[in-house]
Amino acid sequence: MLYFHFQSGLRDFDMFALVQHTAMRVEEYLIREQDAPFRSEFVQGEVFAMAGAGDAHVTVTGNLFALLRSWLRGRGCRAYASDMKVRIGTDTAYCYPDILVTCEPEDHQRNYFKQAPVLIVEVLSASTEAYDRGGKFVLYRQLKSLQEYVLIDPRVFRVDVFRRNAQERWELFSFEGADSELELASINFHTAMPVLYEDVDFSLAHGD
Repeated sequence: MLYFHFQSGLRDFDMFALVQHTAMRVEEYLIREQDAPFRSEFVQGEVFAMAGAGDAHVTVTGNLFALLRSWLRGRGCRAYASDMKVRIGTDTAYCYPDILVTCEPEDHQRNYFKQAPVLIVEVLSASTEAYDRGGKFVLYRQLKSLQEYVLIDPRVFRVDVFRRNAQERWELFSFEGADSELELASINFHTAMPVLYEDVDFSLAHGD
C-alpha cells in the first residue's frame, strides 16, 4: 500500500498516511467505509486515508492474485486483493493488505472484512517499506491464524517471506533474482520469479 509519512501518537511505531487522518470510533469507521469514495485504514482509534498505487505495484499485485486465484480453486481457501479489510484483535485495527488468503469457512461468510488469514502480502514502495516491515508487521503478528507475511519489492526481483515456525517465532526466507522460485509454504504454492514479475517495468517502480 502507498502512504505519505505522518508521525502519529501510536506508542510502538510510526504510521504512514495520506495528508488526512481523523480520530473516529470503530463503529463510525465501519459504517463510513462501506460507501467511502476512497479507502482508509483504522488503527487504535485513528483513521488514515490511503493513496493510490503505481504501475509496477498494481502489476505485480495483479500477477500474484491471478496465480493464487487459480491455484486455490477447489482447495477451500480464497484470495482477496486490495479492497478487502482484515480485522486485527478486538477492533484494534482494520487494514487493507495488497493480498490476503483465508481458509477459514467463517471468513467466507464475512462480507466486509476477514479475520483469520493464513497469508498476507504487501507490495513495497520507498514510502512504505519501513512501515510494512515494522509497524504493520507488529499489527499483523497479532493474527493467530497468520502463517506467512510476504513483502514483494516491485523495483527488483526480491520477495521476503516471514514464516511462523513451530515455536511461534518468525523466520525470514528471502527469494532473490530472476532464476529463483518463490515458495509460499502456507498454501503449498510455488512460482518462478519471472512469472510473478511479468510485465513489471522496473524503471517505473523506482519512481514510487
